[in-house]
Amino acid sequence: MASPRAGVPRPPPTGTLLIRDISHLATQNDELGEISDAAIFIRGNVIEWVGKMADLPPELSTSADRVIDGKGHVFLPGLVNTHAHMFQALNRCMAQDQLLYGWLKTLYPVWAQHTASSVFVSTVVSMSELLLSGCTTSSDHLYMYPHDVKLDDTIRAARALGLRFHPVRGGMSAGVSRGGIAPDSVVEDEGAILEDMERCITEFHDNSRLSMLRLALGPASQKTVTNELMISAARLARRHPGVRLHTHLAENQEDIEYTERLYGYRFGSYISAVEWDKCDCWFAHCVKLNESERALFSERGIGVAHCPSSNTRLASGIAPVRAMLDQGVNVGLGVDGACSSDAQSLLAEARLALLLQRAGGDPKGLGVREALRMATRGGATNLGRQGELGQIAPGFGADVVGFKFQGKLAFAGTVADPVAALLLCAPDSGPVHWSIIDGHVVVREGVLLAADGNRWARETVAAAAAAEVVVEGGEGGAAAAAAEVEKVEGGGEAEGREEVPLDLAALLAAAERHSRALVAGVSEAALGRR
Repeated sequence: MASPRAGVPRPPPTGTLLIRDISHLATQNDELGEISDAAIFIRGNVIEWVGKMADLPPELSTSADRVIDGKGHVFLPGLVNTHAHMFQALNRCMAQDQLLYGWLKTLYPVWAQHTASSVFVSTVVSMSELLLSGCTTSSDHLYMYPHDVKLDDTIRAARALGLRFHPVRGGMSAGVSRGGIAPDSVVEDEGAILEDMERCITEFHDNSRLSMLRLALGPASQKTVTNELMISAARLARRHPGVRLHTHLAENQEDIEYTERLYGYRFGSYISAVEWDKCDCWFAHCVKLNESERALFSERGIGVAHCPSSNTRLASGIAPVRAMLDQGVNVGLGVDGACSSDAQSLLAEARLALLLQRAGGDPKGLGVREALRMATRGGATNLGRQGELGQIAPGFGADVVGFKFQGKLAFAGTVADPVAALLLCAPDSGPVHWSIIDGHVVVREGVLLAADGNRWARETVAAAAAAEVVVEGGEGGAAAAAAEVEKVEGGGEAEGREEVPLDLAALLAAAERHSRALVAGVSEAALGRR
């Protein structure tokens, strides 16, 4: 029986939806290509028809239950985020001038203060940003579980917002006393990690076509777990169809030195030794893969989640994406955690990926269409969804986003190529104007909707205030929380209805309180202030 703590999944709709008069449609489908003056017809949660508006069958034109006007919009498949740490969204702008290992050591004690409530709020913050940037499917790698935090808390957030979700049950088992870099206080027993991985698969993993929730397993990295846990996790995943494997690899020079010092070999030999060298694996970063390791990835069908903002923020380097693509490696994009990217926009990642591959002097280092393909089809392939998501074509899942360019200053003068304008003309082209996930409208005219109305807001603000009271030792937080709860009590009748906007005021209030609780007692140096 699934945990009620994880919320209730929303069934797909039963009606039909027509998106008509689309000015520019980038299907990411090899046969359909890009279409001007286009239309998309959706039945339930499946795309049924795509083509020129002039070719739309009359029976579809007049029978739709709902109609969206796509004039002045660019529509494309929902973006797919393949690497994130959503528990980090409440600790941005910290450890601003550190390399990866120092950054981690600074922040482990902060993240150790997380509770179930703060992880839920942090996840809602990350998911909200992703949804408003055009993301419709996301993975999330949760590898710390203090104070009874569970993967269930992130699943609840995804169900509340309607995001298609690939949570990764991570874990750390090797603290400093066992040669790792994490404090012993934040690691878990390996038996307990594997037991909870099995629980999460049993309760939540759905391998059916167009599933809204599939699991992956992800011991955090070679620097925080043992080889035995990596092997056990791989074997556990492969006993359950559709469960994939995900972790970090080859992130920076420190990673090379640590791996060679600990094992005496590089990353290619490492992943083979721990049985993570098959097509059900995808790895984040891979900044330091060499040519032979890229060849191994290509041969075995192993995917890469490219995280350009995080890699540049932490001075890890520029991943050899051009070389990966040329060698046949599948590359998707990831926003990583908001502690290292400080933002959660997949379009911004696509733009930076494009620019970084050109920074070495090659104007064709990465093209706009290649970057968009990484953000859609590349991500879908990493998650094992290449036949379901990442394209707008008949039979694919109804995950579609529309960006309004008409009337926006950032898109002035872009008539030559409005699709390219999504990446070239602004670091973030959001908020997305329309987002449809599994056939449900999740963002309507730039407004993010919540599947369960304001119910989460009352609970979350109260829990955040309680955390603040513990930190501050006073009653001010409780009084403020009571006021916030009173503000959102008025949404009772609207709860559970799709058209209820997400209560951003309540979310921000909860995020601020939890953020203060997490950093209480943290030094000025850790906060990154100079």
